[in-house]
Amino acid sequence: MFTKYGYSTLGIVAFFTFMCIAISFFTHNNYIKAALIILPLILLIFSLNVFRDPERTTPQKEAVVVSPADGTVLFVKEVVDNKYINEKGWQISVFMSPLNVHVNRIPINGNVEYVKYIEGKYFAAFEDKASEVNERAEFGISSKYGKVFFTQVAGFVARRIVFDIKEGDKVNIGERFGMIKFGSRVDVVVSSDWTPTVKKGEKVAAGETILFEKK
Repeated sequence: MFTKYGYSTLGIVAFFTFMCIAISFFTHNNYIKAALIILPLILLIFSLNVFRDPERTTPQKEAVVVSPADGTVLFVKEVVDNKYINEKGWQISVFMSPLNVHVNRIPINGNVEYVKYIEGKYFAAFEDKASEVNERAEFGISSKYGKVFFTQVAGFVARRIVFDIKEGDKVNIGERFGMIKFGSRVDVVVSSDWTPTVKKGEKVAAGETILFEKK
């Protein structure tokens, strides 16, 4: 299964691959012929991997926040949020490599109260400052357990953030809401009365891995 967010890109890559292979039949240079076949096929396989969209089983538990992204936990730290939660809390950042599933999922049931897209720079996503200066999309969800703030952060390679939720939407935990094409990072911030359940370096899965539980 492939994500709807990647249909246009996959179509372009597939057409490019077809054209390169077709052109290869008209060249007699074996090196050029091999390049025209092998390199586009590698690009196609890589793109198919990027835009895969496996089904996930969301935990049937109350008062939890699940990871919006696949990847590796970069940070688990205390922060002060002045954008949506407006108090001291916890932040967990998940780094998405080009080999991870790139589809992002809703971290908690609730109502979308805050959506903001910000054009920015393209520092490496694993740098701490990336969440403040890079291209990003910010979201705030009000749930019956409190507010959850999360951000899609573009990185050095990933420069295409996609999302299809807006202020006023009612959303459910584990639902797909967008992606960051070709990797990058997602930050999740909650108030200090939540307890982090993962550590730096752990692997997490979007819609499945619990990042926070309510005390």
